[in-house]
Amino acid sequence: MTRFDRLFRTVSQSGLWIQAALGFAFLYLPILILVIYSFNASRFNAVWSGFTLQWYHSLWGQTTDISTNFASAEVWQALQNSLFIATIATLLAVVLGTAIALALERYCFPGYRILESLLFLPMIIPEISLGISLLVFFTLIFRILENLTGIRLTLGFPSVIMGHVTFNIAFVTVTVRARLADLDPALEEAAFDLGANEWRTFWRVTFPLILPGVISAALLAFTLSLDDFVVTFFTTGVGTTTLPLFVYGMIKLSVTPAINAISSLMLFASVLLVVSSLTIKGKVKD
Repeated sequence: MTRFDRLFRTVSQSGLWIQAALGFAFLYLPILILVIYSFNASRFNAVWSGFTLQWYHSLWGQTTDISTNFASAEVWQALQNSLFIATIATLLAVVLGTAIALALERYCFPGYRILESLLFLPMIIPEISLGISLLVFFTLIFRILENLTGIRLTLGFPSVIMGHVTFNIAFVTVTVRARLADLDPALEEAAFDLGANEWRTFWRVTFPLILPGVISAALLAFTLSLDDFVVTFFTTGVGTTTLPLFVYGMIKLSVTPAINAISSLMLFASVLLVVSSLTIKGKVKD
């Protein structure tokens, strides 16, 4: 290798590192600035006037400002709604997604390819398209039910939960199916040979072996549901405001470091859940 070739390779590698650094800076520098300005003493995000924890204290109502305390009560109500929706949606998505993963991995049936293709649609199509389609679907179903029964239904917790389950099933199925693909079928066959039926084999052999994958899928689904905005925006009703929707409403009124504090806490919770999911998945592979 000539000196020119070595110089060219060095310059090329340096250029790749610079491009990678600029790419990561473009993605994560705004997030870092958001977290830093959540400790800003000024009410205006554009001006740094010192370090403070008052915006985090205000979330717990530890302030004399009545308007701030009222806002903190709304924050906790929105958080309660988000946790309720995310919990129910995760449970339903895990049950349905695990069942679909078992069906796709263990059996071959008519419509197998169609189901497998439809499964990836929520992961591929834009989220706004999914949200609009769900809104149209619920509106149509509610109108038909009203004409048949006279009962008028509106958007609320059930519609939001079903919307979250729609896109969470795909992620749960893919995660659990990856675990099932590494599972030795001889273990289940041995249970059948020893007299166990399919139900007992599932609970005594299959489920304990895929449990880490199920937990990982549940953490991922919970994170996606907790952070979702677009689908929730199109399927929510009165009294079902989630934390992302509440933050969006605050931004339209006034941008204060309180929004940064809420966003930072959501970011920390999301990162913690994702890291836990990846850690469990890594232990499963090992």
